[in-house]
Amino acid sequence: MATLLHQLTFFSGGIRPKSAIHLNQRSRSRSPLISMSSSVSLVQHLEKTASPQDLSIPVMVNGCTGKMGKAVIKAADSAGLNLVPVSFGSAEECGKTVQVNGKDFLVHGPADRENVLASVFDEHPNLIVIDYTVPSTVNDNAELYCRVGVPFVMGTTGGDRGRLYKTVEDSKVYAVISPQMGKQVVAFLAAMEIMAKEFPGAFSGYSLQVMESHQASKVDTSGTAKAVVSCFQKLGVSFDMDQIQMIRDPRRQFEMVGVPEEHLPGHAFHMYHLTSPDETVSFEFQHNVCGRSIYAEGTIDAVLFLAKKVRSKADKRIYDMIDVLREGNMR
Repeated sequence: MATLLHQLTFFSGGIRPKSAIHLNQRSRSRSPLISMSSSVSLVQHLEKTASPQDLSIPVMVNGCTGKMGKAVIKAADSAGLNLVPVSFGSAEECGKTVQVNGKDFLVHGPADRENVLASVFDEHPNLIVIDYTVPSTVNDNAELYCRVGVPFVMGTTGGDRGRLYKTVEDSKVYAVISPQMGKQVVAFLAAMEIMAKEFPGAFSGYSLQVMESHQASKVDTSGTAKAVVSCFQKLGVSFDMDQIQMIRDPRRQFEMVGVPEEHLPGHAFHMYHLTSPDETVSFEFQHNVCGRSIYAEGTIDAVLFLAKKVRSKADKRIYDMIDVLREGNMR
């Protein structure tokens, strides 16, 4: 009897596991499914969709010394937003002036951040904070924003997410909270969640292998990978989160995963491989992101979205990137 092999691929890369994770070397020569390049720039998009009131929004980017913080500052500056020249960082960074995209930012440490934020908020009552710090500071930062009453976009992953949501809910501060700011990836996640809701148990008995590769500086497991795995669990797959294979070694990323060398410092390559109990059917889901602009541009859209909700005094206070997508802000 002929063996049935039905592969459903959602990608343009070349990761095709045979056992645990076996990768096709041709993937380096192919284009990733989701990349930084776009025929329509963020500036052009905002010129068409954002009002002058939107573009005057004062924005404070915390974590300006990090790569995501720098990418967001660049995107915000390109969009014409009003960047406040202060930022929060570590105790070691306190007092330093950092130049990003030709602009100077004074970094404040943990000791004086509440007074600084209150002062900035008093000067800029329409302020929105963007947080791209580190997982260990997520909850403390959110509690600070809520105490002062500042709306914020939380792009930092990790922390106690249940505590995070409760903090915001109790304070009634407006916030966009999302571990994934890339709107196209969020759309993929939404499709997964719809499938899990509509067809529970559809993959019962299937085995799952998950690999996620990110730059070496990312210390925690991808929140996106966890969200996708959660969907597969609802679809009937038995899989523990600690089975996710994290790739952080640049050599393995280049040679095995197929990450272009120039994007080793900033990328997100994910692979999900399902196999039927008799190994005659397999499904592959993959999304590859090179660089950080997809997240930075999504963050700016989240800021514009949140500013509108604050101005309209919307009843709902806590949002995610699905809410941003539903506003029709896809480029």
